[in-house]
Amino acid sequence: MDSPVLGLVGFAAALLLIAIGAPVGIAMGMVGALGYFYLNGWIGTAYVLGSGPFDAIFPYSFSVIPLFVMMGVFASHAGLSRALFNVINAFIGHRRGGLAITTVGACAFFGAICGSSLATVATIGRVALPEMDRHGYAQSLSTATVAAGGTLGVLIPPSVLLVVYGLLTQSSIGQLFIGALIPGILGALLYAGAIMITVRLRPDTGPGTKKSTWAQRLAHLRDVWQVVLLFSIVIGGIYLGWFSPTEAAAVGAVGAFLLAWAAGGLNRRTLLLSVFESAGLTGMIFFILIGAALFNFFLENTGLPQLLIEQIRASGLGPMQVMFLILLFYIVLGCFMDSMSMVLLTVPLLTPVVIDLDFNLIWFGIIVVTVAEIGLITPPIGMNLFVVKASAKDLPMSTVVRGIFPFILADVLRLALLVAFPMLVLWLPTTTM
Repeated sequence: MDSPVLGLVGFAAALLLIAIGAPVGIAMGMVGALGYFYLNGWIGTAYVLGSGPFDAIFPYSFSVIPLFVMMGVFASHAGLSRALFNVINAFIGHRRGGLAITTVGACAFFGAICGSSLATVATIGRVALPEMDRHGYAQSLSTATVAAGGTLGVLIPPSVLLVVYGLLTQSSIGQLFIGALIPGILGALLYAGAIMITVRLRPDTGPGTKKSTWAQRLAHLRDVWQVVLLFSIVIGGIYLGWFSPTEAAAVGAVGAFLLAWAAGGLNRRTLLLSVFESAGLTGMIFFILIGAALFNFFLENTGLPQLLIEQIRASGLGPMQVMFLILLFYIVLGCFMDSMSMVLLTVPLLTPVVIDLDFNLIWFGIIVVTVAEIGLITPPIGMNLFVVKASAKDLPMSTVVRGIFPFILADVLRLALLVAFPMLVLWLPTTTM
């Protein structure tokens, strides 16, 4: 069997193992080790298995992952989700669909200090779903809003997925964070637009609530200064060059700890739970990174990336035509895989192709994460849909799926804008860093 063909077989085998429920790290690591053994025998495989796992997670830059994970865990204990929801609701909740738009805004702000989509869905959902149910919102709209709004936690910095992409491609994490700001804001605005169109077509799905007074609005504003301060220090510090992304993650973790402590959300029990949760999430990510490293050793030995470049050059397709095929591949893949698995499995394979086509890696990273967001809410395996379903146990999955399609259309529109106008991503990084 030719080496590139073996690479394709290995890629398909990894996809199949993940599809039937094998852990992502085990699937990629096992295929990588067996494929490398087939190509290089026992001696080469023993060396890779001995050094690969250590080399995969040893670099200092990887310390940013546990720090940002810990920042998100502590933020969830600080009670910030309720404060964020209340302040946005005070200003727009009285409008038709206002509570749903409030949920999107709360997800965007909480995602900015959490960095995890699933954590954002679970945390904001506990606040927003009962509130929308109490005011007569259609469950298809309320659950879909929480699921879609949670995807903003993947893109709006600090994002663990952007960190992993940056480490895989040796791209600047700081530039990825800055480049994600405008696409993240654009995503929140398009989601709000999808909600407004939905409630205009079907007014009964999202009735307005009682209008808050200015005194109430100002009172709620005073409750969220911590969120603004923490986000400004972490992202503003990177933006202004005060500290590196790793240093910013450390500052954010300490800041989130202090906010949780000041809010009374930390005691001996919750502190231990936070530490164990952070360690568990970090261990899971690192385990996947080790599997991905073994898989990438195998792919590089097969020469599959070089073959892809040669085939693309010979095909006569233009760069944007190739990009369209890559995006179509990601959208289909997102229907069956979670975002982290997609990035770790495909980015090392596609990065040489992207470089050969002279696409900017920062721009491509934001595009990849945006497509991964679509996968988080795309049936049948959209992870956010299952998290929302777990929060509303008596609700059939069909109800959640029925309400999600306007948000998927909003995501497709955002993706088209980012592809057509790359400066939406690159303007801030090129003017500040």
